Amino acid sequence: MSYNRLTRDNPLLSRSKTGKPDLNESQSTGAETPLDFCEINFTNGLSEKVAAYVEQGLAENTKRAYAADLAHFESWGGSIPATDTVIASYLAEHAETLAVATLCRRMATLSKAHAARGLTSPTSSELVKATIKGIKRSLGTVQAEAKPLLREDLFAVLDRTSDDIKSIRDRALLLIGFAGGFRRSELVGLDAEDIEHVRKGIVVHLRRSKTDQESVGRKIGIPFGRTRWCPINALDQWVNRAGIEAGPIFLRVDRHGSVKGQRLSGEAVSLVLKDRMAAAGIAPAGHSGHSIRAGFVTSAAMAGASTWKIRAQTGHASDAMLARYIRDAEIFENNAVGLLL
Repeated sequence: MSYNRLTRDNPLLSRSKTGKPDLNESQSTGAETPLDFCEINFTNGLSEKVAAYVEQGLAENTKRAYAADLAHFESWGGSIPATDTVIASYLAEHAETLAVATLCRRMATLSKAHAARGLTSPTSSELVKATIKGIKRSLGTVQAEAKPLLREDLFAVLDRTSDDIKSIRDRALLLIGFAGGFRRSELVGLDAEDIEHVRKGIVVHLRRSKTDQESVGRKIGIPFGRTRWCPINALDQWVNRAGIEAGPIFLRVDRHGSVKGQRLSGEAVSLVLKDRMAAAGIAPAGHSGHSIRAGFVTSAAMAGASTWKIRAQTGHASDAMLARYIRDAEIFENNAVGLLL
């Protein structure tokens, strides 16, 4: 089993309540740090064939997240096996700096680490349960949500782009991301072979996603746009300009305007969006790569699209998953105050 690495630009690192990466000072140099000392080994004692399938059953992102969580726990002074008292102390000491959702994920990782060694997980003890319950009641469980990039703001951002190669790529990235309602990992994971041109636009064959780790796949239709910002035209312009015939669609472009062979990272989507928003005079604070997907959902709801049609595009499992976007989109619709003042 290969070890995972934790670096400053790893997008899987948990964010603190200040929005900064959750790292120790010793890790702030940007140098890669081997994490094999805190890796969860699920394959001990298994045959080579069984171990290979177990390895395939764990997504790379999941393994990196486990490694990052355990690295933080061990850098704090914890070790596996751990007692419930140690874990409760760990949670209490980080309650003021880490989001509750992050603490809950750390508990899940620690539970997995113990189970992988055939040990009873101390996270199920009454002490740990009472500690996390107290943290939730004291600090609340509301998660910070990325602000949506609404249709009007997207168009304002695109209006400020030019005809240089990076602008052409960024237009395609933002428009395809918005039109497909893609997660950033899905967006940067697209290959030329995943795009099928049809009479009404393109069909994107999404091979795998966060909620489809078994690679069942699904198809997303993106029609030709009715405005000057057509996602199909933007994609074709980028692919033709960059000479992409196969492999990753969204590639790095260096400061000299040269297209590199490396696929963009998910974190790069956030950086592109924030840079373009700032250039358009829109404050990027509170926005991230998820803002593109959230912006599509919110804008579609405001335009009157049905929830099942929105879900067909985004792949959300249920209307409940869309609820917060729909709620925000309709906050002023038939507002009771509007009938009074």
